[in-house]
Amino acid sequence: MTLLVTRNQIVVPGEVLARGSGLKAGGGVYRKTINHEVEICASMIGLAQVRKNRIGVVPLEGCYIPLEGDIIIGLITRVGVTSWNVDIRGPYVGTLKVGNVIDRDFDSLRESLDRILQVGDIIKAQITYFDRTRDPVLTLQGRGLRKINIGRLIEVDPVKIPRIIGKKGSMIQLLKNMTNTQIIVGQNGRIVIIATDIRIENLVERSIRKIEAEAHTSGLTDRIREFLEKEKKQLFKRSEEDE
Repeated sequence: MTLLVTRNQIVVPGEVLARGSGLKAGGGVYRKTINHEVEICASMIGLAQVRKNRIGVVPLEGCYIPLEGDIIIGLITRVGVTSWNVDIRGPYVGTLKVGNVIDRDFDSLRESLDRILQVGDIIKAQITYFDRTRDPVLTLQGRGLRKINIGRLIEVDPVKIPRIIGKKGSMIQLLKNMTNTQIIVGQNGRIVIIATDIRIENLVERSIRKIEAEAHTSGLTDRIREFLEKEKKQLFKRSEEDE
């Protein structure tokens, strides 16, 4: 196998990433055979990724496509008789059935769903079923799943979420520990920041925007750590001067 690109190199559709055998095709690529030689080519604009024996392309941007098990942050857009419609920030509308919210019998003739969740409410939910032939089914029954009543809601490119979370949660844990904030991350590119100080809340959002903008670069965790340390010192200095 001859590798023709480097890790995190920007590639375009049709570009040949590797020739020969030995590498498996991951996401964002396709195989073709030229003169009896196998070529792996990019099917989208993105960053080349080679891990172990697999090569693929991570898109630079894109919409959210649901996967079963995903934790998402949704917005209630419609209240029906026995279910809610949920904006999950993608090409599909989420369906949240009353049986996936409350653990009791629900009488639709005597009760109204808007007493439980109303249009405009923000929820942390999980996708329990999706097969691309019908809208994804959501649930609020699970650890940490709930209506979100406080915090700042921001949106980022969904494909940048893995970088914001970091390997084994390292990046998001860094943000939480260094700012003493609660950060709820949805796989659909929505994030809720909960802080007691609006200045810290602003700092967390700026840090997330920095991660989003520099997601394709190496050494990002160290730069975010340095950025937070510098900005926190300036915040504390201004606070002391104001006193």
